[in-house]
Amino acid sequence: MDIEAINSIKNKEKRVKLFKKFKRLQRREKRKAITEKQKIIAKHGPDAVKTKPTRTIENCREAEETEVHDEADEDIVAEEATDEYTRHYNKEIEPRVLITSSDKPHRRLICFMKELSLVIPKSKLKWRKTTKVNEMARFAANRGYSDLIVLNEDQKKPNSMLLVHLPNGPTAYFRLSNIKICKDLRKDCNDINAERPEVILNHFTTRLGRVVSRMLGAIFHHSPDYEGRRVCTFHNQRDFIFFRNHLYQFKSEEKVGIRELGPRFT
Repeated sequence: MDIEAINSIKNKEKRVKLFKKFKRLQRREKRKAITEKQKIIAKHGPDAVKTKPTRTIENCREAEETEVHDEADEDIVAEEATDEYTRHYNKEIEPRVLITSSDKPHRRLICFMKELSLVIPKSKLKWRKTTKVNEMARFAANRGYSDLIVLNEDQKKPNSMLLVHLPNGPTAYFRLSNIKICKDLRKDCNDINAERPEVILNHFTTRLGRVVSRMLGAIFHHSPDYEGRRVCTFHNQRDFIFFRNHLYQFKSEEKVGIRELGPRFT
């Protein structure tokens, strides 16, 4: 008897009795299947039993129409060969980044700005005061800066970042959340070395994602200094970009670990 037949019984006492019997049979069959599975694994090894893949939000997500499957596609290659970041990725110029903020920044935003300037090599802080964004962009472009980062705050907490590639764009606006400065992580910002970090851009698979990844990668030097052992990671997941700053720790010739330096944000 199946569950639909049991639900069709109008007598509640009989229906409950049959349902309990049905559940007992289900548990018995499940235990029997587990026992058989364990016997097969013990005899032939774990690869002999096929397991269902774990369902996650990521692997159940529908494929994007603009997802890039072939990086050697003619359109992709032609587009990236003529965009605003071509000179950077061809190692013709070195990035210089100017970091500024909204007018009258508070303590937490100031700390975040200083730590971000330590993370990005050859970056410089400048207080914006009452200067407009377009005037600040012209000021930075005239002095040879390649990018401008404007950090904003709301209720004394950083809440957004404006990334401008100079002199002619493009420009991207990011909302910031879950910001943890070094103090929140019980880390010392002085541990962030000045060496050029390795940059990992993970899971930027759509056409728009590739543009964003090139924007983020262009604020770092194109030739990392591996002896500095520092790595910056931008991980894209469900249209959220997670940033982490780590330091490689070589425990032996075969084992390596990572230590988070901070800051972190999404």
